[in-house]
Amino acid sequence: MAALDTTRTITGSNGLVGRIAAVYNAIATAIVEWNDARVTRNALAELSDRELEDIGLTRSDIDAIAAGKGGF
Repeated sequence: MAALDTTRTITGSNGLVGRIAAVYNAIATAIVEWNDARVTRNALAELSDRELEDIGLTRSDIDAIAAGKGGF
């Protein structure tokens, strides 16, 4: 799983450089989240129905879990 530090303040956040950095940070965060969801989806899809049942999931739960909407 990738980690992205979003707690840093961006130098020059009131100017053009700060706005560009904020856009870059938003894009980087979106890519990291997309990739994490993709890896999770692929890992769960490789499990058998029996293995999914052992962890309390069904095949139909995979997309919701990968998207972080599972509430499990």
